[in-house]
Amino acid sequence: QVQLVESGGGLVQAGGSLRLSCAASGRTFSNRAMGWFRQAPGKERVIVACISWSGSSPYYQDSVKGRFTLSRDNAKNTVYLQMNSLKPEDTAVYFCAAGRLPYQMCGTSAPDFTSWGQGTQVTVSS
Repeated sequence: QVQLVESGGGLVQAGGSLRLSCAASGRTFSNRAMGWFRQAPGKERVIVACISWSGSSPYYQDSVKGRFTLSRDNAKNTVYLQMNSLKPEDTAVYFCAAGRLPYQMCGTSAPDFTSWGQGTQVTVSS
């Protein structure tokens, strides 16, 4: 089982940047795809980005392509989400999650993931 702790959220003006971190404990981090999801009030949790266990071919939701960058450092058991050019519609609670099975490419829906973090709030003011 992988335990995950997110950090780096906060309040930022539109056009600003934030970097979210997700620190993992457990030996299985390096063989799992890692995803970031977000959930706005009254809306379902949706995937933002995902990176495979090898770090290749990250997936991005269309609305964040070109603005968000996902990376992982397996030596530090950490995955990062760099968010630039933030928009008010990016406001949500952001969650990281580990892929359900080892050595698999990214899934794009919540059931493909397990070991969710507690979430970190990102608020973008206009």
